[in-house]
Amino acid sequence: MRSPALRHVLTHLITPLLMCIGMGLAYMGAFVTPEPHHLPVAVVGTAPQAKVFAQTVKDTAGDKLDVRTVATRADAVGLLKSREVTGAYVPSSKAPELLVASAASDMGATAVEKVFTPVAAKEGVPLKVTDVAEPVADDPTGQGLFFLLIALSIGSYASVAALGAAGAGLSMRVRALLALGVSAVVSGIGALLAGPVFHLAHHDLAGVWGMAWLYSAGILFIGVGLHTFLKRWTTLTMMVLFVMLNFTSSGGLFRPELQNGFFGTLHAFWNGAGFVEGVRSLLYFGDDGLSRNVWTLVVWLVAGLVVTGIAALYERPRKARHAAGHPGTATEAAATPALAPTERETERAAEEEAAEEEVEETVGV
Repeated sequence: MRSPALRHVLTHLITPLLMCIGMGLAYMGAFVTPEPHHLPVAVVGTAPQAKVFAQTVKDTAGDKLDVRTVATRADAVGLLKSREVTGAYVPSSKAPELLVASAASDMGATAVEKVFTPVAAKEGVPLKVTDVAEPVADDPTGQGLFFLLIALSIGSYASVAALGAAGAGLSMRVRALLALGVSAVVSGIGALLAGPVFHLAHHDLAGVWGMAWLYSAGILFIGVGLHTFLKRWTTLTMMVLFVMLNFTSSGGLFRPELQNGFFGTLHAFWNGAGFVEGVRSLLYFGDDGLSRNVWTLVVWLVAGLVVTGIAALYERPRKARHAAGHPGTATEAAATPALAPTERETERAAEEEAAEEEVEETVGV
């Protein structure tokens, strides 16, 4: 290609075009056609009629539902609050009841209601729906936590470009300390949004802040470490890890049982799911499952620290060689005082331009 400027522009267009493809595949693949896949539900009752009814529901639904029977309504409520089932049906010829926990997933509760409403209609009686774990009135759909996740993610991965590119001249120790500070600020913003601003968290705000810090710090340390090796491709990599795969598997909009197996599998160990499910446990389900989700976030943070440590070891000999080369550079500068400063200034300008372009490529979604 004859024009260096045109080649430069086309090269930088690769990243947004790949983002376009990736976002389309991820978001549309995860959200466009939600369908139940082994959605866990329960039927209350120990009589033979209840077991026959449960088997009939299972046979009709096929792989869409996993149906079990429980002895009492209280057992069903316990399963809902531990999020082992999405809904529980209490058969009755006069007043059938459907138990749901919409704080776990508003979409899941809606899906279960669509399954059992026609069942009650066949009996000619209305279906009573009881929500045993409702979200707060300030977040009626329970999806506010998903949008909090988005805010924390953008604040974290967008900061990586500044720390990695603009801070490339700093030592890894300084960049790591900056990452630590940025994660505290981002998580503090998240706590303010969740508490005083939008009132998503009516209690345990300190715990929400703690999980937000673990989540943000993990992203920042992974990004700062990866930047040493990926440079301007770090932004695209962070988008894949913490937007395309992360938002779609978090369970913030659809539980994994309403998604295909790929995103459902990621939900079991991805950091966004750890944050969303952890905060749900803290706010609505009496800390049930909280420790597992906290450990998920801790593992991601440890992975970030390991990547950052490897990057520091990789940079150390390079910086040492660069420092060792300075005496020779100084001699050359003395021999050709007019040319050496110009070359150094050109190199420095190129580095600064590359850093600015990388920062500008950071996209918030």
